[in-house]
Amino acid sequence: MSGYGEFPLTKIWSNISPKKKVLFLAITTHATSDLFFAILVPVLPLIKADLNLSYTEAVLVKVLFTGASAVFQIPMGLLAELFSGSWLILIGNIWVAGGVILMTFAPSVLTLLVITFFAGLGGGAQHPVAANLVSNAYESGGRSTAMGTFNFSGDIGKMLAPAIVALLVMFGFGWKTMLWSVGVSGIVIMVGVKLIFTGTYHQGINQKKGLSTTKIDTEYQGFMKLSVVGFLDSAIRASALVFLPFVLYQNGFTITVTSLLVALLFVGGAFGKFVCGWLGDQYGLINITMVTKCVTAGLLLALVFAPAYIMGPLVLLLGFNLQGTSSVLYAAVAEFVTPEKRGRLYGFYYTVIDGGAVIAPLTFGLVADLYSLNDAIFVMSLTTIAILPASMTLRKYIK
Repeated sequence: MSGYGEFPLTKIWSNISPKKKVLFLAITTHATSDLFFAILVPVLPLIKADLNLSYTEAVLVKVLFTGASAVFQIPMGLLAELFSGSWLILIGNIWVAGGVILMTFAPSVLTLLVITFFAGLGGGAQHPVAANLVSNAYESGGRSTAMGTFNFSGDIGKMLAPAIVALLVMFGFGWKTMLWSVGVSGIVIMVGVKLIFTGTYHQGINQKKGLSTTKIDTEYQGFMKLSVVGFLDSAIRASALVFLPFVLYQNGFTITVTSLLVALLFVGGAFGKFVCGWLGDQYGLINITMVTKCVTAGLLLALVFAPAYIMGPLVLLLGFNLQGTSSVLYAAVAEFVTPEKRGRLYGFYYTVIDGGAVIAPLTFGLVADLYSLNDAIFVMSLTTIAILPASMTLRKYIK
């Protein structure tokens, strides 16, 4: 604990259990990482208007960012089994922050796309490595609740993104200033995290070596089917987040109101992730998935036809159900694989679900360009229904 002599709260910090320190590290970096990736959601319409892009071209900016992150998740999961996972997370987030700053200096659309891709590569560490650390730390119990808390923390960053956009728009700043501000802030936060956690987080990471590995056997068939469910869930989540601002603009909302409604979606999502994580420990994976996806499918359709005065509650409820499922799915990964291989398999799982986040928005973007935005939302709702039978196939693997 020698690295904490200069901090007045050293004694309190030293009394916190190692697993809670691991969780605190994970949620702090997760909030920052998700801020980087969420900022493009409310900013995309501004980029589209400024550069005169089609829906497909605008979505490609977000897709390249997310897709690049997916590319590095399996390698990062493997590296986390050999090196300090905490260091991988911190370095990865600083990489993304630097890339976000560079995006603001891009002289052309092509350059912007290239920088966006390389910026996203650093994001490959955050989700699989942090999820692996948390799941191992809570091997003895409370994993779904811990993963729900970890998952919830990402929405803190997501909620900040539209709030930052709305604030800067009020003062007349453009999208480049928005990205630059987030990038610089992210680097400062990661440096602060490095100072706070020096000499403490290794305890929580190494603790997994003493944990029991006899609770479950590896169920690769179940894990692969879980990955399919995760792919579909992620496809809907990413697509709904990307297209919500366009639906709101189509319905006549201003950029300020749209940003606030997107923030409300993230508030609902954060609450859903936290609550559904706890509910997962109480009622199980399949029950939570069935309920949240049924409600999501209905709310996506309502989004197109609902009058403006109920859009706020509708978006809040949509966020809860749209995002809440992910907490129980993330926690379930650890139930299907042994601790020794969780790093690489969390990397595989997050790569698969990010594949859904890459493919689906482009697909729905093509539907919107060829037909209409409303048609794209309708197809999105039908795709959500497909998650129900897919989740039922997991029943025989759950003990």
